[in-house]
Amino acid sequence: MRNDLVASLDIGGTKIAGALVDSGGRLLARAQRPTRAQSGAEQVAAALSEVLDELAAAPDWHRAGAVGIGSAGPVDAKAGSVSPVNIPSWRDYPLVAQVREHAGGLPVTLVGDGVALAAAEHWQGAARGRTGALCMVVSTGVGGGLVLNGQVHPGPTGNAGHIGHISVDMNGGLCACGSRGCVESLASGPSIARFAHEQGWRPGPDGDATAAAVAASARAGDPVAVAAFDRAARALAAGIAATATLVEIEIAVIGGGVAGAGEVLFAPLRRELGRYATLSFVQGLQIAPAQMGADAGLVGAAAACWKLLENGPSGLGGA
Repeated sequence: MRNDLVASLDIGGTKIAGALVDSGGRLLARAQRPTRAQSGAEQVAAALSEVLDELAAAPDWHRAGAVGIGSAGPVDAKAGSVSPVNIPSWRDYPLVAQVREHAGGLPVTLVGDGVALAAAEHWQGAARGRTGALCMVVSTGVGGGLVLNGQVHPGPTGNAGHIGHISVDMNGGLCACGSRGCVESLASGPSIARFAHEQGWRPGPDGDATAAAVAASARAGDPVAVAAFDRAARALAAGIAATATLVEIEIAVIGGGVAGAGEVLFAPLRRELGRYATLSFVQGLQIAPAQMGADAGLVGAAAACWKLLENGPSGLGGA
């Protein structure tokens, strides 16, 4: 039966993943390639094409009625282009046109990766049933998406809720986006690792210098590693509290690789949130880890394009 699946793409600075997704959010086929984000635009595009080719070779490809894309941002859903901060060679890159052509003319929906996370978590995860939520990706970059009035709110261009580029330190360092003191420049995985290294932390015998290794050191009580996560938590708390004050969300859901640090991140985050979310109507704001795991981007990108099909969930607010 045609049109009872969607092809879903999750494009980030580390990997490009794809899947065929059914109306229950189940992934029936998968493909993945490294993004090679520091290479040229053609090399990144080639990785994307390989993912699409692998999906197209799956037995169920003929059932796909649309393609949903969740991409690192900013994105421009109106123009069908992307300019991911963490993929330098893609600036105003015509992603939708490329994917549509490669997918045989299927309709394509584009949203930011944070919006895709919000769609996934509101559909099946930690924000299910909530009328107001901020869902965040804290990984190579920091992104976010909003649920307002019970519906995912992508905004006109697909970037609404992009909390990673809210400035929380007006005298802070330069961010890759061109602004200063952004949440991403303080709380992303590379930022955590870089700060820890600058303060004297060194990786163990395995040479792992990532934020995951810093988290392991923090669990073991290394004061520099603890300070690196405290700093990240402070930036996240300031951004979350500002968002909650602006739009009165009930819950902030946090996923992505850095959230895998668990209480190393969440304990100082809850503590710092108490310092920033001080007004009466935001004091009850809940913090929760994302439930959709590594598949959140794929499930959310699928949720974002179901409205193009007759038998899927009803738009971005589908449950």
